Amino acid sequence: MNRRKKISQLLKAHAKKASAKLAPKNKPKYISKADRLKMAEEASQNDTPSAQS
Repeated sequence: MNRRKKISQLLKAHAKKASAKLAPKNKPKYISKADRLKMAEEASQNDTPSAQS
């Protein structure tokens, strides 16, 4: 691989990473399994008393 090709490849890779960083993030934030269980438990506790009242 000649020097010019190698440098251009590196520059393209850096540009790609930079544009990926600026792209909007549609992925939801990760919530651990324990936190999901805790949230579900709290939600069920909140729903139960209001249904009985």
